[in-house]
Amino acid sequence: MRVGLYPGTFDPVTLGHIDIIERGLALVDRLVIGVAINRDKGPLFDLEERVAMIERECAAITARCGGEIVVHPFENLLIDCAREVGANVIVRGLRAVADFEYEFQMVGMNRALDASIETVFLMADARRQAIASKLVKEIARLGGDVSKFVPPMVKNELLKKFA
Repeated sequence: MRVGLYPGTFDPVTLGHIDIIERGLALVDRLVIGVAINRDKGPLFDLEERVAMIERECAAITARCGGEIVVHPFENLLIDCAREVGANVIVRGLRAVADFEYEFQMVGMNRALDASIETVFLMADARRQAIASKLVKEIARLGGDVSKFVPPMVKNELLKKFA
């Protein structure tokens, strides 16, 4: 069975994330969405809220596309999480060249820790390349319309946070 792990903080999940999830799902039998607990980033949404948003959006994806998606919070090393969930591939999304430098370093370190786990990069859809969770939160905080960047239920959650 091909198991993929798509890790991230998903604070919040965006249409860019959804695009990578749908395309990543086509490559594997099971896609695990690893929701990172990263205290250094100081997320807007707590872990339970982020997991709930991802689960809600993934239920819609599997209803539309089929496949198996599992949401798995983690706080350990990415490579250890991949081993935990039985992933043989890590799925990463790239928006721009700037993303590549960081991801390139991560792949090197992960390969040194476990060469049996591959990393696959999916380029963001051209319509989604500018979407970043950090920018979405800033737009929402300042009263802008984020409906082009996040699913409707996520937009509602952002509006509640910044009400």
